[in-house]
Amino acid sequence: MAKTEEKEIKDLKDLGEAVSAETKAPKADAKKEDAAADAPREPKIDAQGRAYATGRRKDAVARVWIKPGKGKVTVNGRDQTVYFARQTQRLVLNQPFLIAERVGQFDVICTVKGGGLSGQAGAVRHGISRALENFEPGLRPALKKAGMLTRDARTVERKKIGKHKARRSKQWAKR
Repeated sequence: MAKTEEKEIKDLKDLGEAVSAETKAPKADAKKEDAAADAPREPKIDAQGRAYATGRRKDAVARVWIKPGKGKVTVNGRDQTVYFARQTQRLVLNQPFLIAERVGQFDVICTVKGGGLSGQAGAVRHGISRALENFEPGLRPALKKAGMLTRDARTVERKKIGKHKARRSKQWAKR
């Protein structure tokens, strides 16, 4: 019985040494991953010289194409000043260009569906940011730091049973 216990202990020691040797030895896959991370990314541009991206915000979804130009922004076939009448919505739309210091260098063509104007402006901004990254991968750090590439996951909370809205309760009278 003592021999079997000694053999089990010896086997466990050998297993532990093998595991520690595996963890200490650098893996070939890890080297490939590091090399891929250091390599510069390639621009994703179609045959017409445009970069495409999809942006989302609340219930709005925007399909965005950017190409080098004079800074014209077309939303659903209309100029941005016509489609987004509020100045704040146009400011939201142009934030990625301000951060990337590319104001007036790209023409934007986009189609947007769903949600309201505020959500649509946010969706177009998200799409422009991602399209800029596809066109010039070197802009990724600046856009990422400003939070332009992250999809804003906040959406409207659903209405609950027995409540007027999501959280608004029915009126209660003590007397």
